Amino acid sequence: MRRLIALLPLLPLAACVAGTEKPVIAGLPPASVTASGETDPVGTGKADAADDPAIWVDPANPSRALIVATDKKAGVHLYDLTGKDIAFIKGGLVNNVDVVGNIIVASDRNDGVNAHLALFRLDPDKPAIAPLGRAAAGTGEAYGLCLGKSAPGTPITAALIVKDGTVRVGTIRLPEGAAPTFAVQWDYKIPTQSEGCVFDGDTLYVGEEDAGIWRLVPNAGGVDAKLVAPVDNQRLVADVEGLATIDHKGQRYLLASSQGDNAYAVFRLPEMDYVGRFVIAAGTFGATSETDGIEAVAGSFGPDYPDGLFLAQDGDNAPKAQNFKLVRWDRIAAALGL
Repeated sequence: MRRLIALLPLLPLAACVAGTEKPVIAGLPPASVTASGETDPVGTGKADAADDPAIWVDPANPSRALIVATDKKAGVHLYDLTGKDIAFIKGGLVNNVDVVGNIIVASDRNDGVNAHLALFRLDPDKPAIAPLGRAAAGTGEAYGLCLGKSAPGTPITAALIVKDGTVRVGTIRLPEGAAPTFAVQWDYKIPTQSEGCVFDGDTLYVGEEDAGIWRLVPNAGGVDAKLVAPVDNQRLVADVEGLATIDHKGQRYLLASSQGDNAYAVFRLPEMDYVGRFVIAAGTFGATSETDGIEAVAGSFGPDYPDGLFLAQDGDNAPKAQNFKLVRWDRIAAALGL
C-alpha cells in the first residue's frame, strides 16, 4: 500500500507534517546502491499501479530469467532482463504475483467480497501469457500472495492474504479440462492489514504493514505465530511491504521493503538477525521510493547480473508511469559487508 511519506535521511526523530498520513520518520542510516536497469513503465499512467514483481528462471538454462510483474489496475506484464516489456495480459485488478515452473499466480481483487486467485501459463519462448482461469479462495478482498516451491506436476503451495490480515495457506490444483481450485490447509489471522509474504520451506513470513514481520509455522496444534521483526523506526519504518529471500555464501537472508523511509532491511535467517539496510539511490536509472513489492534471486544471469538480482517496485518514476528497478545483488552484498 502506497503511503505519502517522505525520506529525511538526517532526521532520526518523528516530526508531524501537514497533509501526510503519518509522521516523517527515518530509520537507521542505510548503505547506498544504484540500479543497473529498469523495466518499461506499466501501462497505467498517473496512478499507483505497478505493484509486485516475480522472477522466472529457465530450468533448462539457469542463466536465463524473465520478470513477471503486476499493473494492479490492468493485468500482468512480462519483461526481459533489459527491462523490455515483451508480453502483457489483461487481468483487471491483480495485486501480488508469483511464479512456479511456468505457472503464474496473482491475487485477484476484481471481486472485493469474494477472494480469487488468477492463474496464467507462461510461454517463455513465444513469449506469451495465457489465462488458465480463476480459483475461488474464500471471502474477503484478495491482497497479498506468495508461492512455495513445488515440483513440476504437483499441487502448488500458495499463501493468500486477505486485506484484513487473514492468511490462508493451501494447495492449487489445475485439473485437466476444469477450472483451477484452491484448497485451504491452514489459516491464521494477523491483527491488521497485511500484504507481503514469502515462504522459506514450510515457514511463512508475512508483513503486517503497521506492525512488522510475522513468522508463521504450522504444527499439529495449529500455527506457531510470532512477530519476529517489529516496526521500530530503526530497522523497519511502516509500511512493511514486499518480502523476499535470497541465498548468499551459504547463508539465507530475508529482505523487506521499509516503505516509510524508502529503504530495504536485511535479516539473516533463520534467527532473523538484523544485518543492515540499503537504499536504491539516484543514478542512471533513478532512485526508488515508496516500494511495494520486491523480489530477489541468486544465480548468474550474465555480465549485468553475475551474482543474482534484486527487483524493487518504484512508486515514483515521474514523469513516466511507475516501473521496477533492477539491482545487482553482489553490489548490495558488498555494501552491507555480507
